[in-house]
Amino acid sequence: MLPRDWDDEDEAPQAHEARREARALQELRVLYRQADAAYAPFSCPASGECCQLAQTQRQPWLWYPEWRLLTRHHPLPPARADGGCPYLDATGKRCSVYADRPFGCRTFFCERIQGPARQPAEAVDRLLRRLERVSQAVRPGLTGPRPLMEWHATALVASQQESTEP
Repeated sequence: MLPRDWDDEDEAPQAHEARREARALQELRVLYRQADAAYAPFSCPASGECCQLAQTQRQPWLWYPEWRLLTRHHPLPPARADGGCPYLDATGKRCSVYADRPFGCRTFFCERIQGPARQPAEAVDRLLRRLERVSQAVRPGLTGPRPLMEWHATALVASQQESTEP
């Protein structure tokens, strides 16, 4: 048996998990760049309408690595009174996490998209399958993506519990 390079038995699995997550986030950024390239011929009116989640009754579904990217690099915002995406700026028209916005936000699930007659469905499907594999690699047994507001509500409850613990 080889000697260990660490003193704490939990250190190695934690380090392995951290490396696995870092690789997943790196792959996620590659996927995001490819999604952006697939949608390069299209434009959005940047009205922020699609981010008014309570009004549209639609929201992006995020895989675990997408949520981790948001929470790792951005503070958890409070819920918005208007039911809009919590990552909207104060005006409700601009994304405050634009560079890290989720896959669903990158692929214009809005009817006001402008561009070629046909959206890149094959590319999106291929990228979504890769996103699922990346998610499974970092969280084996993961059942699927969750709605943005479900991730957000769970995180808000957890942060409130942490702040009230002695």
